[in-house]
Amino acid sequence: MSAQPEPAEVIVDLVTDPADAGLVAALAASTFPLACPPHSHPDDIAGFIRAHLSPENFAGYIAAADSDVLLARTADDTPVGYALVRHREPADPDVAALITDRPSSEVSKVYVLPDHHAKGRTDSPSRLLMGAAIARADNRGAASVWLGVNQENVRAQRFYAKMGFSRAGVKTFDLNGTIEHDYVLVRHLSR
Repeated sequence: MSAQPEPAEVIVDLVTDPADAGLVAALAASTFPLACPPHSHPDDIAGFIRAHLSPENFAGYIAAADSDVLLARTADDTPVGYALVRHREPADPDVAALITDRPSSEVSKVYVLPDHHAKGRTDSPSRLLMGAAIARADNRGAASVWLGVNQENVRAQRFYAKMGFSRAGVKTFDLNGTIEHDYVLVRHLSR
């Protein structure tokens, strides 16, 4: 039996240069479909990516005072995942009613390329990204951090539970005109 290769060391950094927006958008375009329910139409996925995950969108997130874009790279500088944290009140009234601890931050996106998923590792890119996202929220004074996850994405729900999130309620998600149903998960931070 051959030995498994050692997992590559992963470093998570805050993205501060809008010139990196294209790199993050490329990761977003390749990873977003992985979180979509199996019944999602490819045109809806592509439309959402064009409308919300473009280099221009990420340049705006990088430049915005209320957002943090985090990038996970291997030691050889290969990008393997990213996270977007929004430090603002929930815009969705359903979420605002569920997330009562203020101020709050939203982990809007956490995506990792499939070859770098946890597979039992405690130092996986997804864990490192989520840990960095929670730390960014905590450093900004958030009392809670929340996220939405599709109700059919059981794997992600298990990961979020391991990271200390619990279900607070439900919300809808507009996937390019198709309405999906998400759980709203929250993690309360120590204050």
